[in-house]
This record gives sequence, structure tokens and C-alpha cells, in this order.
Amino acid sequence: MPAPTDQLLQQALAAHRRGAVAEAAPLYRRVLAIAPTNNVACTNLAAIATQAGDFDEAEAMFRRAVELKPDAAEAHYNLGFILQERGKLDAAIEVYRRALALRPDMPQACTNLGVALQHQGKLDDAVAAFRQAIAGNPNHADAYFNLGAVLRLQDHVDEAAAAYRRVVELDPGHAAARNNLALILSEAGEIRAAEALQRQAVGLWPDYAEGHNNLGALLLDQGRPQEALDALRAAVKLKPDYPEAYLNMGNALRELGSLAEAIDAYRRAIALRPTYAEALAQLVYHRSRACDWSDAGAEAALLSAVRQNAARIPPFMLIPAAATATDQLLCARKWVEHFAVPEQQVFQHHAVPRSGRLRIGYLSSDFHDHATAYLIAELIERHDRDRFEIHGYSYGADSGGAMRARLVAAFDRFTDIDALSHRDAAARIRADDIEILVDLKGHTYRARPKILAFRPAPVQVNYLGFPGTMGASFIDYIVADDFIVPRDRQMLFTEKLAYLPDCYQPNDTRRENAAAPSRADCGLPAQGFVFCGFNNSFKITPAFFAIWMRLLQQVPGSVLWLLESNALVRRNLSAAAVAAGVDPDRLVFAPMLPHGQHLARHRHADLFLDTLPCNAHTTASDALWAGLPVLTCAGETFAGRVAGSIVRAAGLAEMVTNSPHDYEALALDLARDPARLAAIRSRLCAGRENLPLFDMAKRTRDLEALYARMAEIWRSGQPATPIAL
Repeated sequence: MPAPTDQLLQQALAAHRRGAVAEAAPLYRRVLAIAPTNNVACTNLAAIATQAGDFDEAEAMFRRAVELKPDAAEAHYNLGFILQERGKLDAAIEVYRRALALRPDMPQACTNLGVALQHQGKLDDAVAAFRQAIAGNPNHADAYFNLGAVLRLQDHVDEAAAAYRRVVELDPGHAAARNNLALILSEAGEIRAAEALQRQAVGLWPDYAEGHNNLGALLLDQGRPQEALDALRAAVKLKPDYPEAYLNMGNALRELGSLAEAIDAYRRAIALRPTYAEALAQLVYHRSRACDWSDAGAEAALLSAVRQNAARIPPFMLIPAAATATDQLLCARKWVEHFAVPEQQVFQHHAVPRSGRLRIGYLSSDFHDHATAYLIAELIERHDRDRFEIHGYSYGADSGGAMRARLVAAFDRFTDIDALSHRDAAARIRADDIEILVDLKGHTYRARPKILAFRPAPVQVNYLGFPGTMGASFIDYIVADDFIVPRDRQMLFTEKLAYLPDCYQPNDTRRENAAAPSRADCGLPAQGFVFCGFNNSFKITPAFFAIWMRLLQQVPGSVLWLLESNALVRRNLSAAAVAAGVDPDRLVFAPMLPHGQHLARHRHADLFLDTLPCNAHTTASDALWAGLPVLTCAGETFAGRVAGSIVRAAGLAEMVTNSPHDYEALALDLARDPARLAAIRSRLCAGRENLPLFDMAKRTRDLEALYARMAEIWRSGQPATPIAL
């Protein structure tokens, strides 16, 4: 007859097999009460406790199992697992090592050991454990998946991608491996391949919130905001407390023109994660676009995060903020850490004397109807083809149009690299033997600085697109002038300063104004002084808007003419006018128009009022070209001194003030003295093509002299050094 212990154990096992754990557990305990050394009862009780989340009971039972069978590798493995689940990593690692000493051919023990080591930051040891697991079982998908994660943390992205591809081969239904591989491809600039993988991931796992979020981010990168929004809404439906998805949703809504909804999404992201500096940066910037000044503390919190080096914040977000040049440098340096390239993948260049034309490459996504294109077109056309071979490298969408056609025709060779990965784009530029690569994007929207991180050219230059330092060791020079960046400020730039005389900004003297509309067509009153502030709304600050309101109060019949760059600007600025005691009807909002029509309407303005801390840039030269005097105030950063440089180069140095007080006083004097203002306008319009600002023959020669000097320094084997003509 069987012993009572055996009968109880069989009953417990039968119940356990039926899934009746509530019946099995007390039977196992009765077995142990009779036979305390029964390992089967002990181990199965531990398994039931683990499944129920009773980790105290599970650990106690697994420890008892190890005591009962100290030479059983499986017992040690089980104890290690529960210790790891409880976060007792040191103890778990020790137990896993004991299990593997008893039985080296336990791939899952190796994998779990690797995960525990990874969580302790011991990445090399973790990789060794995963590789041991794979050696024990070459088809162990879990080991490959975890190996890929650690290799990615170590920036061994090619090996990580290979590991994830192996997971997909072994387990075609592994959605997370496809997701992680898509992230690697996305960071490499292989956006279309990444999208295909991400769609597979969410197809395999429709409830995969992270997959939907990452798909949304990829669609945003391709300029497909409505599709992105659909994916992101799926992500937050699955996971309502998902701050990253709300951040991306805000970005999609912004691109769709739904600024109010975008701001709400950013707020939601921050509510879910109060320390989310990346979302805070978007919130601060886009509220400034809306001229919503109701939370002054948000910008201070953003600057605090920058100064603590606490987060990667897009450097452009600091341009309109009250940030110092030191803040901007710190922010840019943090941002570019993400673009680091393994040393062995960086192209090498050998400084040797060369003959023939100097090959210059211009890199941008803005070779179309864009402010940068308006500035650069004539410069490209004017380059001396006897001395220079000029290449254009475009990674933006081809939207067609006259400006695109003009630029394509202006370059000696125009290459569309939009579909190429960062590395392949760099390889293409390197294959063209470009000596000086001029980046026209910097850290602006949809820039691809990682192309430059591969060092496709021996000399790389930051010019025109971004008003500040890129913070990157792979950029050698920044083109400026000595008003925008005084000579004693080299320490605020990682690039060496390369100075142009007169003004750093090129212009297009071949542009044409459209026929001027009437004042009535522009919504302007038939009579009265017109103050004009056609800067983008994010540049308008409460301090300068207050100055403008005081000017309206002191100049009877005057109006303030502003761009209605988004749907919230009119509402918020009208409310601010009322709060300042000004009739909101004295604010006239101009719709966005094609460039020629926009230039033409300047003729009805009397005085352009600039902003600070971010000045007018292309907007200032547009106004001056249209014959409209520009009043500016010089700040401390690059972005806050551009208009001063432009206005001085237009022969109007007296229109550059050095304090808000002087700015306000001069604006009032000019509005009250029509003859003085008329004389300034007359001086501006008389022979404007001969003003230094619009002397494109000289600007081109000067820039070419800078390029030639940069090449000479490199060819001599010397490091980049500041240059002044």
C-alpha cells in the first residue's frame, strides 16, 4: 500500500495539472509537514507562490529546495530567478554562477545572468553571458534579443542590428525585436526600412503601445503627420499614461496646424512625467509661437534643466528664450552626444597639396521655397567656376517650384540624398571628394547632423541656417562677422570663428516684388502711422510687446501690423493689447503670403520694429530690400545680434540700439518726425544694390576667400584656426 506522503503528493500533482492551484498548494504543504525533505513539493509550492506574486514564500521555498539538493543546478537557477525578480541582483548573480558551475549548458541561466549584469551596468560581462548562452544554444532567441539591447547601449549598432535580425529569423513573431531593429535603422537614417519593420511589429502585436508610438515618430520624420497622429492615438488608447506618445502627438498636431491641441498634448506629457524636460522644451517653444505668456516659470524650469545638463533639448528651442550663449553651448554639446559615430567608421582625410578647382558642397533640406533658399540662391549662382566646383546635397522633399528649379540649375552638380542613410549619404559626399562641406541646417527642424558626424569632408562649416554653435567636434568653422560675434567670444563656440567683412548674410538681389496691394487690401486704415513687426510670432516677447503698446498709445492713429502665423496669435495678442489698455482693433494681422507678395506689402509700413532676444534675420533683409527701415536692439547671443549686422550693412547704423529703453525712445522719435524717417528711407532706397548688405559680388568673393583660407590651413596639416579677412 502506498505511503500517505505519496498519496498526498499524487493528489497535489493531479490538482496542479488541472490548474487547481488553490487545491494543490495545501496538499503540498501537508506533504512537507510529513516529509520536510520532499523536494518536489517544495519546488512546486515555490512555483505556485511565484505565479501568485508571493515572492516572500517563493524565495523561502526555493532556498529550501537548494538546501535539499545543493548539487542541483535547476534549484539554483530557480532561486536566482526569484531573487532577480525581487531586485536582489548581487544575490541572483551569485546563485546563477553556482548553477552554471554545476551545469554549464544552461542557456537560460546564462541569459538571466546577463540581464542581471546589464541592470548593474556591467555591460561587458553581460555580453559575455549572452554569448555563452548562444554558444550553448545557437537558436536561443531570448539571448540574441538581450545581446542586441546591450550592444546598442554600447553603441555597437551594427552588431546589435545583426542580433535583432537573428531574433527575427529564429522567431518571426517577435514584435519587440522588429521594434528595436527599427529604432536602430531610424537612428541611422534608414527611415523607410524602419517604417516597414515597425508596421510588421504592430501587425504582429496590435496591443503593442510602444510599437505604435515608434511608428508615429517614424511617420513624423517623413513629413506624414496625419498618419503619425493615427498611430499615436492608438498608442495612448492602449497606454493612457504614456508621456512619450503624448510628446510625439503634440509634434504631429503641431505639423497639422492644430497648435492649441499640440500644446494640450505637451501639457499632458508633463503631467504624466513632471521632470520631462524634452516635453517642457516643446511646450515653452510652442506657447511662445502662440504668444501665450501665462506661465513665466516654464522657461526658467527649462533653462534650469539645461544648466543641470539633465536632458537632451533641441538647441533651436533655446534661440528665442532668455538663454545666454553659455546656455546655448551647453545645450548644443548635450544634443550632439547622440550623434557620436564609432571612430572606425569616421572617414579619414590626408592633408596633401592639391591642384584644380576647390570642391565645395552645400548640405541642406531647404533647397526649395524657404528662407535659406532666398538668401543663398544668388550666392550659388555667383561662385567663380574657374576656381570652385559647387555641389548641392539635398535631403529634403522635392516640392518643385521655381526656387527648387533655380537652385538645381545653379549647382554644378545637385544630388538628392534624401533616401540614403546617414552613413551612405556621407559616403556619397566623400566619394565626390568634397574638400569643404557647408551645413546650411545646423540644429534646425529635420536637420541631419549625423551625416557630418561621419566626417565626409576634411573641412566642415556651420553657416547661415542655425544662429549659434552646433557644439560638435566634427564642425570646424562657423561663419560670422565681428558684430554678430565680437572677436573675444571664441570660447562660446566649439567651431573656430571665420569672419566675413561687412555682414555674414548673403542676399538675393535678383528677387522681384509683386505689384503692391492697396492699404485697404492689407486691412490697414487709409491714414495713420504703421508700425510693422513681421517677425515670426515665437520671437515676440512680453517686454517688447509692452514697448509696442506704449508706442501705440503715444502715436495717435497708429497701428501695429503683425503676421498671423498661427490661429492663436490674434486671440492672445489681442487680449494682451486689451490688458495694456490698447484697442485690439489697432492690431492688424497679415495672412501668410507667397514671398513676392509678402515683399510687396512692406511698402505700406513706415517702420519695422525688431524683437529680442531673437532678432529678425531673413525678415530684416526682406524689409530693407523692400525699402522699409528696420529698428533693432542688439542682444548678447548670435541670434540677438543678426539684425544689427544686417542693418549696419544697409548703411543704417543709427537704427541699431543697445537697450530696450533706447529702442523705445528712437521708435517714438521716428514716428513723431516724418521728415527724419523719410530721409532714412530715401537713403536706404537710393542705390540699394551698392549697399554692403546687397553687394553680392563682394559677398561671394569674400566667402570664397574664407573657403580658400580654410582649405589652405587644412592642406598645410594645421588644425582649424580663427580666420578674419
